[in-house]
Amino acid sequence: MERLTVKNLYNLKETIAESLLSGVTYPWEALALIGDFIKKLGPTLDPDVFEKRGEDIWIAKSAKIFASAYLHGPLIIDENAEVRQCAFIRGNAIVGKNAVVGNSTELKNSILFNCVQTPHYNYIGDSILGYKSHTGAGVITSNLKSDRSLVTVMLDGKKIETGVKKFGAMLGDNVEVGCNSVLNPGTVVGKNTNIYPLSPVRGYVPENSIFKSQDNIVIKK
Repeated sequence: MERLTVKNLYNLKETIAESLLSGVTYPWEALALIGDFIKKLGPTLDPDVFEKRGEDIWIAKSAKIFASAYLHGPLIIDENAEVRQCAFIRGNAIVGKNAVVGNSTELKNSILFNCVQTPHYNYIGDSILGYKSHTGAGVITSNLKSDRSLVTVMLDGKKIETGVKKFGAMLGDNVEVGCNSVLNPGTVVGKNTNIYPLSPVRGYVPENSIFKSQDNIVIKK
């Protein structure tokens, strides 16, 4: 279980949500708290750095937001982030410093750490993406099981109960996900790991590894 913890996956100095995530053991425990956290933090942000642009929406003045992007609160977009053409941010979202929400990318109830890139046609829902993680074009975080049952995380052949119905993916720091991969509900990827393109991923993927298929995961040398 230690491998699934916040402290094992993330450098909390690389997110404005440090105080939220430091208060939970497992990252999925923070998902239900994101909206209220933003509403509480937003009014305390430095007005020289951030401006309020709508109900429960705070955007850094240095961030670049394309006119065709849709923004719904609660939402914080941190310094020098970029939200590109036709991005769809549905609320309960934190976009970190220097992060990219790409063209036609949909984002909801998620935290993007600093320097995260979700640049092309991604769906990121009920997920937390660690520092410098990157999703290739067309990557999907599937956040709801087809039978609508509570999500579990497979770890060493055992199902870890999460108690949540919607759970996309928890990507550790410096994770690289190849194009058109689907991260199924309950995916947790350890830091410094690469996922091959076109991969269907489920359960825990070890840190410092290369995911070639569900039955072919090798440790980096």
